[in-house]
Amino acid sequence: MSLLTDLIEKLQWLPGIGRKTAQRLAFYLQKMDTVKVKELTDAIMRARTQLRECSICHNLAEQDPCEICRDASRDMEFVCVVEQPSDVMVIEKTSEYKGLYHVLHGAISPIDNVGPDDLRIQSLLRRLKSKSIKEVIIATNPTTEGDVTAMYIAKQIDPSGIKVTRIARGLPTGSDLDLADTTTLTKALEGRREI
Repeated sequence: MSLLTDLIEKLQWLPGIGRKTAQRLAFYLQKMDTVKVKELTDAIMRARTQLRECSICHNLAEQDPCEICRDASRDMEFVCVVEQPSDVMVIEKTSEYKGLYHVLHGAISPIDNVGPDDLRIQSLLRRLKSKSIKEVIIATNPTTEGDVTAMYIAKQIDPSGIKVTRIARGLPTGSDLDLADTTTLTKALEGRREI
């Protein structure tokens, strides 16, 4: 196997990267300045070795607890539940939401053998025993898996009396949060409804 073929195959390991895109990236990397390639590989290795999961919200961070969980100016009465760390970044970009987060690291998907025990749901339920949390905003993706996950979490929280809302459907069904523009996501957060 040639070095170029090997690089193309490895680039295809990345989500959303097919053979054609991998080829374009491989040829682009060959044209890049050596210093820039080193900076890129160093950034990948630093992120891979130095980022860790926050012990409170499960977001990726350099420190534990993460910057958001340590921020005393955040509204401690709200917890926004998302599927992935990338969803936190998308919501933060709106600059509208000032509460806390909880990252599940996936969604319930029987077809993919992902059940409730494979997600960070139990740690969410433990967090909710704090008397300061008054509302849980479920911002899972508007997909079948996201809806199933939202309903499951809502049923688990229901006995506690904590208000549970779901972001509004300004987002197209079947899409991911990280594909939404900030205006649509802001409107979805504002239009959330109780589950």
